[in-house]
Amino acid sequence: MRVTLVIMFICFFFSLSIRAQETDGVVALNLPVRNSLTFNRFALNPTFSFVREQSKYISLYNKREWVQFEDAPLTYMASYSGRFSENIGAGLSLFQQNLGVLRTFGGILNFAYNTRVSRMNNLTFGLNIGAYSSGINTSNVVTNFSDPSLNNVPSNFILNTSPGINYGTEFFDFGVSINNLVSYNLETSEMLENNPEQGIQAHVMYTGYMQSRGFFDNAKFSGLVRSEFRSEETIISALAMVTVPKGIWAQLGYNSVFGPSAGLGINLTAQIALEYNFETTVGDLNNFGPSHDITLAYRFQNNRNYDYSGDDDIAGLISSKPKRRRSRTTSASKKRKKSKSKPIDNTDKKASAIVALAKEDEINPSQKEQTEAKAQAKLLAEQKAKEEAEAQAKLLAEQKAKEEAEAHAKLLAEQKAKEEAEAQAKLLAEQKAKEEAEAQAKLLVEQKAKEEAEAQAKLLAEQKAKEEAEAQAKLLAEQKAKEEAEAQAKLLAEQKSKEEAEAQAKLLAEQKAKDEAEAKRLQEEQVKAKENLITNPQDEFGKAMLGIDTTVEASKIEQDRLLNEFNTIINVKDDDLKALKEENDLSEQGITVAPRPFKSVTAENNKLKAIKADLDKIINEQNDKIAELKSLYEEQTKIGDTLTNETVLLYYRKKIKRLEAEQLQAVQTRSQLESRLETIRVATEFEKRRRIVRAAYDNEEERYAQDRATLNNLRKTTALANTPYSESDFDFGEEQGNSIKILKNINNEENGFYLVLAVHSNSAKRDDFVKKVIASGRQDVDFFYDVSTSKYYIYTDKFDSLEEANEALNQKGSRPYNTKMSLMKIEN
Repeated sequence: MRVTLVIMFICFFFSLSIRAQETDGVVALNLPVRNSLTFNRFALNPTFSFVREQSKYISLYNKREWVQFEDAPLTYMASYSGRFSENIGAGLSLFQQNLGVLRTFGGILNFAYNTRVSRMNNLTFGLNIGAYSSGINTSNVVTNFSDPSLNNVPSNFILNTSPGINYGTEFFDFGVSINNLVSYNLETSEMLENNPEQGIQAHVMYTGYMQSRGFFDNAKFSGLVRSEFRSEETIISALAMVTVPKGIWAQLGYNSVFGPSAGLGINLTAQIALEYNFETTVGDLNNFGPSHDITLAYRFQNNRNYDYSGDDDIAGLISSKPKRRRSRTTSASKKRKKSKSKPIDNTDKKASAIVALAKEDEINPSQKEQTEAKAQAKLLAEQKAKEEAEAQAKLLAEQKAKEEAEAHAKLLAEQKAKEEAEAQAKLLAEQKAKEEAEAQAKLLVEQKAKEEAEAQAKLLAEQKAKEEAEAQAKLLAEQKAKEEAEAQAKLLAEQKSKEEAEAQAKLLAEQKAKDEAEAKRLQEEQVKAKENLITNPQDEFGKAMLGIDTTVEASKIEQDRLLNEFNTIINVKDDDLKALKEENDLSEQGITVAPRPFKSVTAENNKLKAIKADLDKIINEQNDKIAELKSLYEEQTKIGDTLTNETVLLYYRKKIKRLEAEQLQAVQTRSQLESRLETIRVATEFEKRRRIVRAAYDNEEERYAQDRATLNNLRKTTALANTPYSESDFDFGEEQGNSIKILKNINNEENGFYLVLAVHSNSAKRDDFVKKVIASGRQDVDFFYDVSTSKYYIYTDKFDSLEEANEALNQKGSRPYNTKMSLMKIEN
């Protein structure tokens, strides 16, 4: 039976694989029960409902995380767990987590089975099976208008498994578990992939007892060290707890992600216990504030003492006498009892030895004196050894103090030599600067004399050139005057000829205008006569055609008006879409946008529905009237009535063709508007879902991940520029000046001095600058984000000392992107 169970657990533990997809509203299972070694231990490892347990508990647990952060995580849990038999531990819990706009509700079923390897060694297998609902908590989503897209976010039901194994010795436990090994979404019938809470967890736990006098006599000490290895991070944590028989326990812990913690527990009675833990944040979570969790538990009385657990005394403040469990009388139990009562110091060893000898004397009174002499001799030998050890320790301490003094004196001498060398170097530098200044002054005097001589020569040359130019100008003026006189005479002759030609042309133009006016009058009379045949017909055909034509023209005006209104409403919806997209884009850049005024979308949609109905109706009516007009024209054409004027038939043939073309254009316009409306509707739904997803998941860690992905993509896709960039091609953003600016609380960046090239608030401008730097041949360009100013700082190098940073700044070269380089210091 045991061999079969072991094989089943090992196969299940190592054969499962994960294939999944992300779904909106899905939250990975992660209960924040990490600071207690007393209650709800099966959440740390599935085997802990059995390992080192004696009793069963009912507990109520509440945790409030990051209390300074609005809508911070809140967890409630009720559980029943503990040791149920010699080989079985189990647990059942119900929980609810509120994570901002997300909420999970469900339960965890735990089972642990132990196999005895030897008298002091145990192998335990455990499994947690979770089932919970995950989705959007619409009551926490705040919008300035009713958003139907919130109803489209699905609620997901997830099944989750986390197996574990533990090997226990007399005092130590070693174990491994896989958190969230399988997470299956029943709503989508798919497994979750890229689960951020999935990881392999390993632990080492020590459990021992202290034997001393007074308050800490028979106190239990427990220590747990855990490492969790996830795809993107490794979490290291440790917990230490001391439990005294009076019914009080205290614990300290540290987690590399969530920071240090401290807790205190107390048994109010032998059955009722209360525990409180405080956790403070560090690092990236420092601004969120501390976390608090509290547990109220009821311990069921146990009438038997199991193997592989502590024979602890259970006492409460209200009951004055501790309630001691019944202990087994087997040799193995006695041996474990003795091994747990480990001596703390040599004095207790001596006392225990004397007591043991005294007990033996009671059994053998005739040997009492001999036994006491042996014990006294042993006690004196141990006392002498202790005094020798103390003398040796004192000698070592004096030697260490002497060495430290010598080292300090050596350090002072080296410091003095260094200061003298620096003073000598400074004196030499000042002397060199003075000599260079004198040489520079001499060079300036020589340069000034040379420039004055050159200026005198230049002045004489300019004077000579001026005189030559004046003589040349006088000669040119005389030549020009002669040419102008000749040109004037020629111009007068041409003017006279031109005036005579213009008079002749004017006479001819007046005659032509008179002829054209007469021709136009005759043409207008003909056109008016033709129009009279159409607008004032005398025959039945003309009257019928005119009546239908008049109705068609009126309908066309109404049809065009409805098309214009249809287009106007679509433009309004397009403007709303653009505003929503701009709000999402700015929000992703860290820019807050004021909410837009409320308007009734229902009223707008009802108006649009009415316009579409009226438009469909009038288009159908217009088609029927044009068909009727065309049918009447074709009948008249077939009859071949010679009384019908050819002008009327020609007019209506052209009119029908024009009306058909216009009606086809109107139908096409309506189809295009319908297509555009559908495109806007789909895009609007996308932006609404985008806003919801951003509200649920957007945070600084996501911003950092997106920034890293953007930088890696720019480095991979940007090629070297064919033509070198100039300084004017770079937008350096905000001017930084010459002073060193100090930045604090910069996440994901180390302290030090940074050579900053540019500062931008807009991510598009940031990406353009980084891309041009990479194209210029600088692949190691980087940037970081300052939450307090909402700005990106683009840099190339980072130094630990100011001297190194200044030297690099002075040697920045003439690259166009380096022209406005400045120093920034990060002090987190």
